[in-house]
Amino acid sequence: MSRVGAAAGLPLPLSLVAGLALWGGLAAACGGDDGDRSDDDGGDAVDAGLPDAAPIDVCNPSAGEAVSFDPAAEPCQLLSSYRFFTDGAAQLPNQGVVPYDLNSPLFSDYANKHRFVWLPPGESMTYSPDGVFAMPVGSVIIKTFSYLRDLRDPGAGERLVETRLLVHRADGWEGHVYLWDEAQTEAELRVAGGRVPVEWVHTDGEPRELDYVVPNTNQCKSCHEASEVVTPIGIQARHLNRDLDAGGGPANQLATLAEIGYLTGAPDPTEAPRAPVWDDPDSGTLDERARAWLDINCAHCHSPVGPARTSGLDLTIGQADPARYGVCKAPVAAGSGSGGRLYNIVPGAPDESILIFRMESVEPDIRMPELLRQTVHDESLVLLREWIGAMKGECGPPE
Repeated sequence: MSRVGAAAGLPLPLSLVAGLALWGGLAAACGGDDGDRSDDDGGDAVDAGLPDAAPIDVCNPSAGEAVSFDPAAEPCQLLSSYRFFTDGAAQLPNQGVVPYDLNSPLFSDYANKHRFVWLPPGESMTYSPDGVFAMPVGSVIIKTFSYLRDLRDPGAGERLVETRLLVHRADGWEGHVYLWDEAQTEAELRVAGGRVPVEWVHTDGEPRELDYVVPNTNQCKSCHEASEVVTPIGIQARHLNRDLDAGGGPANQLATLAEIGYLTGAPDPTEAPRAPVWDDPDSGTLDERARAWLDINCAHCHSPVGPARTSGLDLTIGQADPARYGVCKAPVAAGSGSGGRLYNIVPGAPDESILIFRMESVEPDIRMPELLRQTVHDESLVLLREWIGAMKGECGPPE
């Protein structure tokens, strides 16, 4: 099979057939640009949404109700012009727009995320056991960031903030950001970025608020860059090898993508790599879960091909040398980011480890990740403190 569902006249998996009735269809983290490492992560002004009268789009969407995306055309001004959703406010995907989720997601100031992928009719991705799947020109990765009104009760509703598109054009991948209006009916292309005030009830029942940072168009490459080429992050076997219930019961995502013709060359999911769920002790050991969190949150920069490769720190999940992922490794250049500490990770001593110091900070010149993070991820800190505290050995004097 080479295309999805009814658009190709092909049968769908039963789990997604039921999902069609419910969903109306087949139900990253960006950083700064090359020269922008300042506290001004997005735009200068607080922006609560679109102007009252949204512009009429001029990107000439095709006739009909199917997805309308031309990889050779300029980006649409309005997200609705692409028709990725039958109901944008409810995030109900159109035919051929396939939802997916990750075993361990990247932390984004407690934002909720809706993830989808769309491929041109007749096209598919090519499986890789240890890297990003090869995706055809015309592919679109869609990720909507929202805030649940109450983290204790997902059914209490949410506020959509932005939708990011990573589109595969003939000359490579390109990111676009769309900002949702107050009415939650439309999202408009936002080149300059901005800040949007958001609030929610946290897991402890206490209200929280912040000015959410919407990245500018150029900023997406700081997370999505490998060997100076923009690339996806989450479309990898270890992140996708999990079940997802799209309305028709749980089904393995790799198996579903292969069955609907969106993925070729994939083995049985039991033979594919699977990353642990960082906060699920049943999914892996303490070491495996900590490494999985660092892999998805940090390794897009801290890897041999990432923007922070000059640090010598490799936080990819496959790195087997403890010194390479920070144990007893002195920073190449950290400045105030070291907090006077000598090593990235000191076995048995999380408070002496630069990794913990930088994760606990929200100061722009100290925090890690250094951009688009304004809050501390308390839950992951518990995990990483336990991981470092359980390490054996000691570091010698710095060279």
